Amino acid sequence: MRAGVPNSFSLQAAIAALHCQAPRAEDTDWKKIVRLYDFLERVQPSPIVSLNRAVAIAMINGAEAALLLLDAISSELDSYHLFHAARADLLRRIGNVKESAKSYKRAIALVANDNECRFLARRLDELQSLMR
Repeated sequence: MRAGVPNSFSLQAAIAALHCQAPRAEDTDWKKIVRLYDFLERVQPSPIVSLNRAVAIAMINGAEAALLLLDAISSELDSYHLFHAARADLLRRIGNVKESAKSYKRAIALVANDNECRFLARRLDELQSLMR
C-alpha cells in the first residue's frame, strides 16, 4: 500500500463507521458511502462491492437506479442469496410485487442461515398478502 492511499480494509472500516454513526438508516450519509464504494470498486473490484454500492445508490437515487446496476451484475451473483434479497426489496419498493416475490423465493432457495431464511420468508409472506 502506498502512503496516504487507503486499502480495502480501511475503506470497509470507513463505510462501517458511517453506518454506526447514524441512529437510523435515513440518517446515514449515503453520498459519502457511495463515494467510498466508488473508491473500493477501484481498489478491490468485485460483484459484492458493486452490489453494496447499488444498495447505497438506492438510498440516494431510488430503487430504479439501483435495479439497473443489479442487472449488470446478475449473472455473476445469481447464486448469492443476498443479491436476490436486495433485488426483491428494490422491486417491492417500486411496486413490482410479482417480480419481488420471485426474487424472495430465489433468495430463500439459496440461503443457508436459518435466521435469514425466516426473515426472507416473513418478507415474502407480507408481499404475498398484498397480492391477495
